[in-house]
Amino acid sequence: MNGKTSRILITGGCGFIGSHLAESLLGDGMTVCVVDNLSTGSWDNVQHLIGHPRFKSAIADIRNETVLDRIVSESDAVVHLAAAVGVKLIVEQPVHTIETNIMGTEAVLKAAVRYRCRTLITSTSEVYGKGTRIPYAEGDDVVLGATDKFRWAYAASKMVDEFLALAYQHQYRLPVTVVRLFNTVGPRQTGQYGMVIPRFISQALRHDDITVYGDGQQTRCFCDVRDVVVALKGLLVHDGAIGRVFNVGSTEEITIMNLAHRIRDLLRSRSKIITVPYSEAYSPGFEDMVRRVPDIARIRELLGWQPSTSLDQIIQQVAASLRSDKTS
Repeated sequence: MNGKTSRILITGGCGFIGSHLAESLLGDGMTVCVVDNLSTGSWDNVQHLIGHPRFKSAIADIRNETVLDRIVSESDAVVHLAAAVGVKLIVEQPVHTIETNIMGTEAVLKAAVRYRCRTLITSTSEVYGKGTRIPYAEGDDVVLGATDKFRWAYAASKMVDEFLALAYQHQYRLPVTVVRLFNTVGPRQTGQYGMVIPRFISQALRHDDITVYGDGQQTRCFCDVRDVVVALKGLLVHDGAIGRVFNVGSTEEITIMNLAHRIRDLLRSRSKIITVPYSEAYSPGFEDMVRRVPDIARIRELLGWQPSTSLDQIIQQVAASLRSDKTS
């Protein structure tokens, strides 16, 4: 990092990714403020940072204009991670999803432009929707499902976030970068809202049935949170990232069924692997992407970045974290 971005605000900073980013930035000598309403984040994720002389926190919704204005005015840069996340939450609470994502991002951008803060908006691989061109590149066309399928509300809301961020850069010259994250995983992530790796690992550690949604032939790529943090920090300070969109994720593709088998085998679990129809796991008419693989050439060319943590390492680290949580 550099002197121009020595005071960093992280929205959603008590969340899984936000807490790891806060830790890393403090290690770099930065001053960090996190704001979180704790709807999906957890105070436990940042408890160990309390008392650090360069760490501050605010428990508030980012749509609280008074709080947001104050903390943005004291920041050089903003990393906007606060969002409604997880397929289960999106399906169950579509109004919350849409309002949180769009109104929250709008509030952040309005405050950032007021104080000319360097801004990084995190988006999602979900915006690629039903696209069939693999791997997904940032300039690809997007195909979403019908509006009566709430599955796509998250993707659509994050697309609006991206449009809004890039519009602020174009119209007001706000230094903004958009990052599309592909299945970030690691310690502190919860399976509460449908995150597949912590859910599978928790089931395997208890020797419960590992429940694969659908037929399990859908593929995903999982990227360790610490690799993602390196990418976020690099994009936050590189002038060549301003006004651009970047995929951040692993290119190691695996079917969800094979993931279940790998987790069971690595953890020597006695779990059975069973399939659960999407209609039972989520809602009737639920739709999913068959494959989701990023093209990371753009960020590799700019930063030389690529993931360094293998899937087996991720599984072992998440398992160790969950075991530790259970005994603490």
